Amino acid sequence: MLKHIKMKEISTFIKTRRKQSKLTQEDLAMKSGVALTVIRKIEQGKDNLSLSKVNQVLKMFGHTLGPINEKQQ
Repeated sequence: MLKHIKMKEISTFIKTRRKQSKLTQEDLAMKSGVALTVIRKIEQGKDNLSLSKVNQVLKMFGHTLGPINEKQQ
């Protein structure tokens, strides 16, 4: 059974990895190909973001997310 991943967990992961990589939010936005506002929203834990945009950022750190089937929750 897959655990439902909360946006707060994603936010913490990305912010921590960004800082470990010594990247600013601007650097991460540019390298991942998303707008700076997307990085800020992710790090604030906003949950109304596009999965594809979140994945673009997660790919920078070797991770991606996929949709969760209701039966898997």
